[in-house]
Amino acid sequence: IIQTSIELKDEFYDLFVTIHYRAYQQEDILEQWVEIKNGQKKSIRLTHFASSDLSFNAPEYHVSHFHGDWSNEMNISEQKLTEGIKIVDSKLGVRTNQFTHPSFILSLNGPLAETSGQAIGGTLAWPGNFQFCFEVDNYNKLRVISGANPYASEYTLDKNEIFKTPAFLFTYSNEGAGKITRNFHRWARKYGIKNGNKERSILLNNWEATYFDFDEAKLTKIIDDAAKMGFELFLLDDGWFGNKYPRNNDHAGLGDWQTNTKKLPNGIPYLIEECRKRNIKFGIWVEPEMVNPDSELYEKHPDWVISQPHRERTLQRNQLILDVSNPKVQEFVFGTIDNILQQNPGIEYVKWDCNRYVFNSGSPYLPADKQTHLFFDYAKHLMEIMKKVSEKYPDVTFMACSGGGGRIDYGSMQYFDEYWISDNNDPLQRIMTQWGSQYFFPTIGLASHVSASPNHISGRSMSLKCRFDIAMAAKLGMDLQPSQMTEKEYAFSQNAIRTYKEIRNTILTGDLYRILSPYKNNRTVYMYVNDDKNEAVVFNFLIRKEVYPKPSTIVLQGLDPGKKYTLKEINKDPDEGSRFAKYEGKTFSGAYLMTVGLHFAMYNEMESLVIQLNEAN
Repeated sequence: IIQTSIELKDEFYDLFVTIHYRAYQQEDILEQWVEIKNGQKKSIRLTHFASSDLSFNAPEYHVSHFHGDWSNEMNISEQKLTEGIKIVDSKLGVRTNQFTHPSFILSLNGPLAETSGQAIGGTLAWPGNFQFCFEVDNYNKLRVISGANPYASEYTLDKNEIFKTPAFLFTYSNEGAGKITRNFHRWARKYGIKNGNKERSILLNNWEATYFDFDEAKLTKIIDDAAKMGFELFLLDDGWFGNKYPRNNDHAGLGDWQTNTKKLPNGIPYLIEECRKRNIKFGIWVEPEMVNPDSELYEKHPDWVISQPHRERTLQRNQLILDVSNPKVQEFVFGTIDNILQQNPGIEYVKWDCNRYVFNSGSPYLPADKQTHLFFDYAKHLMEIMKKVSEKYPDVTFMACSGGGGRIDYGSMQYFDEYWISDNNDPLQRIMTQWGSQYFFPTIGLASHVSASPNHISGRSMSLKCRFDIAMAAKLGMDLQPSQMTEKEYAFSQNAIRTYKEIRNTILTGDLYRILSPYKNNRTVYMYVNDDKNEAVVFNFLIRKEVYPKPSTIVLQGLDPGKKYTLKEINKDPDEGSRFAKYEGKTFSGAYLMTVGLHFAMYNEMESLVIQLNEAN
């Protein structure tokens, strides 16, 4: 790692700007941020404070960025840039990634390709408002300005005060989008995500089985079922807290982080012990930045919420946002997580949620002349809290969740082990969401769960095999409860979990190669290859049914051309024939698989097929 700092001073004023660069040479990632210091006697007002300003001179420019909504996150959109300005931004304040994401890929010689062409991939490490500005001038030169969004965010800088911008991370590729992804994944596992090379646990979550309706007996049964099926962790989701205002639905209780004694008379320690007896870990859900009006916290501190005077306090999911610019709120948010972990030794996993964004932005804490500090200060102090929690509990696994994928950024992820990209576990939607998320964010953090069929959000019915296959393409978990399964489904699930334990290291830490895009093909294919190139796993999904399907040629990537690989299909349905029978158990060279490839048809919509390759002895 090489760090370079360039110090600048205004010719007339005591205003200093230091541009910092950190080069991760092995991973081909550059990190850039700016520090602005006011050396004058009087305060100054910052109106714009970008992290990066890049200029390009190329024949044409195509930008790909990511957009969506709740349960439909991380869709990819590509446009050719012409003369003028294109802005991609977020003004949501909190949960800022919900509609647009702080990442882009810029292709410099035509539309973005996967394995060829010059491209720049950039992402802002920041959980707050962001802005990317792409400006093509009259000479067809492009300027890209990236950083925190200056919208409603003028910042007063007092004498000798230093303003630090978020970090902008970027990489160059002359081999298309694929190399950008692999650069970021390798960098992230070392520097960008907490415990980036630590094995992840396969968890069972009670949420879709019980929602808020549970008690000790129900949870103990789920814990017992989870252990018998082969899960390694049980996650207790929303609904375990609140007494005066019990959390029996999403209308009450947020902010009152005491265990609900009616549901759990023996408290969280009882559940931890039930997990310990079965040799599985215990995790818990929190949403420490939020409060319901129906809560003891709100009764005591109505002045702690983001709001404007003389304006109605607008609810979203029946809740309000605590004003994290307020030091007392910062203490409360940290104390919430700290107290839960201190009072319940043995919690090994925390799901940190955040289910709304800002309306009527205003801070009862900040003075009138610094109200425009709110957006920036919220994100800055939130990251300070995350850092403090992470440093105190380095061995506790933290998942970043924000109504699904509303908080996936490298500002947050350095303090989180996992990220939840969507509340929607429907396999068809998951194919798209995981495809988009993985352009910049590593598989080792990407939590993906098997859930019920019909799906609770889409209403779509899918085979258990397909639901497992897409979840196993990331960090496997489950919301479907074993007690809801038939005997056949139970046996399939047990076997799939055993298989995943054998291959998860290749999936979670291997290099990702995208072969067929769901945006351009009826079939999507991608694969993971481990560092030693002695194991690979290939995922195939037919997302649109073809009346007259032609066998697709799947040309693999990333293998060692000189090695020989034995092929086998995994997660096979014992009652179904295999499309892969002619290759089963056969051995081929890496060179053959990467030139001639594999040739087999898939027929049914949302049919899936997973291939494991191992180096032949």
